[in-house]
Amino acid sequence: MRIINTGGTFNKRYDPIKGELFVPQDNRAVEEILKSLVEDISLEGVIYKDSLEMDQQDRMKLGETIAQCTEKIIIVVHGTDTMDRSAEYIESLGLDKVVVFTGAMIPFHIDPIEATANLGMAMGYARNASTGVHIVIQGVMSSFKQVKKNKSAGKFEYV
Repeated sequence: MRIINTGGTFNKRYDPIKGELFVPQDNRAVEEILKSLVEDISLEGVIYKDSLEMDQQDRMKLGETIAQCTEKIIIVVHGTDTMDRSAEYIESLGLDKVVVFTGAMIPFHIDPIEATANLGMAMGYARNASTGVHIVIQGVMSSFKQVKKNKSAGKFEYV
């Protein structure tokens, strides 16, 4: 199993000088969660953006990164606003892998509960999922085609 961290709210931290949240260029949030596990899991960081800032070039880079992984199970930590677009792109590549997208609506460094729960669920789900692209977040887990973010309600739902 490999975790690929792309940034998003999951990773955001507060900058007290600027008075705003930012996506750091590191994997600290995911590393903090992984410390509690018995198993060593590979972790790689790419892109480091809010998903609203991601473009097709970023999705292509993510696809190349996933395709080059020797692991057959990939967890992608991704911003929640466009994870469905990235999932659709990754599915179009036809990779023989289990790819599970997850993220968080609340930054780990503000409240670690949601991010930790979502990553843990994604890891467990991925071990039992069939080849393809999935979304696991907020207790909702299925093929990316059956999970969407309801932006007006601020939660993920089955469709």
